[in-house]
Amino acid sequence: MRASRLVSLLLLLQTRGRMTAQELAERLEVSVRTIYRDVESLHTAGIPLYGDAGPRGGYQLLDGYRTRLTGLTTDEAESLFLAGLPGPAAELGLAAVVTAAQLKLMAALPVELRDRAGRIQERFHLDAPTWYRDQQPVTHLPAVADAVWNERVLEVRYRRWKAPQEVERRLEPYGLVVKAGRWYLVARAGEQVRTYRVSQILGLHALPERFTRPDGFDLAAYWQAYLAEFEARLRWGEAVIRLSPHGMRLLANLMTPGVAAAAKESARPPDGEGWTQVTVPIESIEHAAGEFLRLGTDVEVLAPAELRDRVATTAEELTRRYHGR
Repeated sequence: MRASRLVSLLLLLQTRGRMTAQELAERLEVSVRTIYRDVESLHTAGIPLYGDAGPRGGYQLLDGYRTRLTGLTTDEAESLFLAGLPGPAAELGLAAVVTAAQLKLMAALPVELRDRAGRIQERFHLDAPTWYRDQQPVTHLPAVADAVWNERVLEVRYRRWKAPQEVERRLEPYGLVVKAGRWYLVARAGEQVRTYRVSQILGLHALPERFTRPDGFDLAAYWQAYLAEFEARLRWGEAVIRLSPHGMRLLANLMTPGVAAAAKESARPPDGEGWTQVTVPIESIEHAAGEFLRLGTDVEVLAPAELRDRVATTAEELTRRYHGR
């Protein structure tokens, strides 16, 4: 365990340059005191590693030093062949590059690891997009990716959901994220960092002007915060419903994991008819009515009253349509 941590510490400094003891401790999930001991061990082993004190201090390898550690464990070698996403790579125009890199990695592995990695490719395939997703073209993805990489300002014509639907934006592209098979651009527009679906870009012009990406901008951290905010906006309120035993089973299959989890946590003991009362989050009255109607006669909406009335009105209209003629 300690040997693996020493290698990780060395590779971190090799790839990232100067890092403080606190940064190394957070990355390796150990205490700062442990980092001090590990650095001393590397010194003793003859690794040209030195540290500077002060606000701009930290540990750093001597210029030009690179470790010749190339060994991979069995688990590490296998995980590399599970990490590839051929679909997104192809959309970026990198399918051939990814294939070539995997071939080179395979050739460099010892025979026993090569065999296990080959079996991984034969027996596991990752298909990230969801079922029935729309096959929207991402025509401008390569140009967006180039602008992200080269820090070039973009002028785009963008289609959004609210009026006016077509707008023009001047963007400083910070990064790209692929979520459930869809590409999203994280970019600064004016004074705010926003998220744009790449497939909604109708036109694009890369300007010769460059921008400076903010120091310390963490794309992964931004995306997690964005998802949390997005999910919070979706939770308009709560609904109290009764579900038959069959409805409880249907809920787990037809609703989102968050709704299913909330139902399970809030479930009261079944009543005399075997029905269970639960409280679940809802996005809006209209959306919730459509979702609950999917459960048919295995659900009864108790509250809020507006949602109950909407479901009842829809049911009455359906009855008239099918039996009133």
